[in-house]
Amino acid sequence: MDAPPEQEDCGPFIKIAGYLEQMDLNSPRVLAADPDRGFLLLTDLGSRLYLTELRNDRSRANNLYDDAISALVRIQKHGAEFQSELPPYDEGLLSFELSLFHDWLCERHLEIEFTESDEGRWQECCHLLIVNALQQPRVFVHRDYHSRNLMLTEKNNPGILDFQDAVEGPLTYDLVSLLKDCYIRWPADQVRTWALQFYDQLADRLVERLDAKQFIRHFDLMGVQRHLKAAGIFARLLHRDGKIGYMPDVPRTLEYIEALGPKYSELAFLVELINQRCLPFLRERM
Repeated sequence: MDAPPEQEDCGPFIKIAGYLEQMDLNSPRVLAADPDRGFLLLTDLGSRLYLTELRNDRSRANNLYDDAISALVRIQKHGAEFQSELPPYDEGLLSFELSLFHDWLCERHLEIEFTESDEGRWQECCHLLIVNALQQPRVFVHRDYHSRNLMLTEKNNPGILDFQDAVEGPLTYDLVSLLKDCYIRWPADQVRTWALQFYDQLADRLVERLDAKQFIRHFDLMGVQRHLKAAGIFARLLHRDGKIGYMPDVPRTLEYIEALGPKYSELAFLVELINQRCLPFLRERM
């Protein structure tokens, strides 16, 4: 890894890599480090990306997701020892992430002008999503646990990448990143089955605090927060960094929110905004 110190701090990567190694998870091991110059020598997890494998053969999904869910359960169980050392996924960070959708996708990319009423309803939705996140049990959160950051490996599958931004945060965050992936989509019934598979592996103390119905609500609304954030980041990557490759993923990302409309009336403003003012124009420009 070559991470110029003026652009990247490789300290968090080294620290989290150490935690994952102690949890016996399959992630790059730091063999040698020169953090002052930004050089790390790492073990190699190969080239078989989950996303590529799933696109090539969707029939393998159950096996691959079984492994990914089991690894996530392990992260949360054994990560309890380390999570207090991580930055908190707090109200400020959640609010900032939601602002990315408002500022970069709606205002900058789509040139949507929010009325005073729009702003009020937007803030109500943000409050709902932030409260949902903060009410959940706190765990070790990878924060980008999806098909582009998981590698298919022969032993101890999956290999786990891009973990340097780990935080202490909501129980369902990594799960929704995995199952409602911005880069590949699965039928809603299958997603629910996998989500409940994860729920069934939770420790008894968590199940006692959180029944399956409440768990699914946390999961669904956590997905809304993450998908708004991701759509905003994709627009920022285009306009700030000149990276065009993520914009085709924005419609899929927002369609997850659109699909929740019939189930959650409190999302009415977001669903209307996405249906009428975002998706039609995004699809035109593809």
